[in-house]
Amino acid sequence: MTRFFRLTVAVVLTAVVFYWSHPSQILAVTAAADWRWLAGALALVLVDRSLMALRWIDLLVALAPGSRPPLTTVLRVFFTSSFVSNFVPSVASDLYRAYALSRYDVHLAESTASVLMDRALGVLSVVLVAAAALPFARDLDSRRELIAIVVVLFLVCLMAAAAVFSEPAAVLIRRSAALIPLKVLHRVTDALTDAVRRYASHRLELTRVLTLSVFVQVIRVLQGWCLGSALGLDVPLLTYFVFIPIIVLAMQLPVTVNGIGITQWVFHELFVRQLGSPAPQVFAFSVLFLALGVVGTLPGGLLYIFGEKSGRRTGVSGHGLHGPHGS
Repeated sequence: MTRFFRLTVAVVLTAVVFYWSHPSQILAVTAAADWRWLAGALALVLVDRSLMALRWIDLLVALAPGSRPPLTTVLRVFFTSSFVSNFVPSVASDLYRAYALSRYDVHLAESTASVLMDRALGVLSVVLVAAAALPFARDLDSRRELIAIVVVLFLVCLMAAAAVFSEPAAVLIRRSAALIPLKVLHRVTDALTDAVRRYASHRLELTRVLTLSVFVQVIRVLQGWCLGSALGLDVPLLTYFVFIPIIVLAMQLPVTVNGIGITQWVFHELFVRQLGSPAPQVFAFSVLFLALGVVGTLPGGLLYIFGEKSGRRTGVSGHGLHGPHGS
């Protein structure tokens, strides 16, 4: 029922925006797109995916000594989970990545912590890029609302940082979980808190991952700029630096599958309602932006179809949620 609901929302939102965007003009606009700009966007996707894989590899430094899988295994898990994200909400693909890594002598708590840190630093990088561009986008009618969104997200990132670097915050999380009479939740919370807290001693790696994450967001903005230019949209580059990070965050919301529908809606609200850009071009832009992400995951699709090579799979104890304070 949940999957049916998400598919329904995706179809309805896409259909509504498609109708608003004059369907007869969308195909003509797409057919007239400048292939040179499209090729530039496609090349940037390859760089984008490579940097995303590198930053997760860097985060695995906090795993227990001797439990880090071979590089080929890590890359396989990363690209396969990226492909899976096309068919499920982002939260589900994160869970898949954590579970897949746990099959190779890695505790599930540790693999989950690495994925959580990857996601948190990714969100922080989006916030930093949007915050850096907002002061230069003074002509936007929605500037105040966008500033409010950025501030809220930054506060969320501060809370995540407190869980890593502050022992009192970690204790507060454990005590809050203890109020719920569910022993499994207590064990999961203890194990995850312990695993996440290990990153406090890896500040250099975290800084490097955050830097890579900012580069990823800049590349995604440039991808959007290339697509918009291919479709003939007359939008300043700085505006892309404000809008694309917001769109990327909206795509991560676990409301629809792969952000379909939500992406079209947010593109329409920002580019059409705020800037007055032509609706047919904007709808084609939103579809191409989604398609570009799918193309970047195709290597993972091949790995998923042909299956994994035999690895060092563990037993139940190998991927249980047992941290230093667990059972």
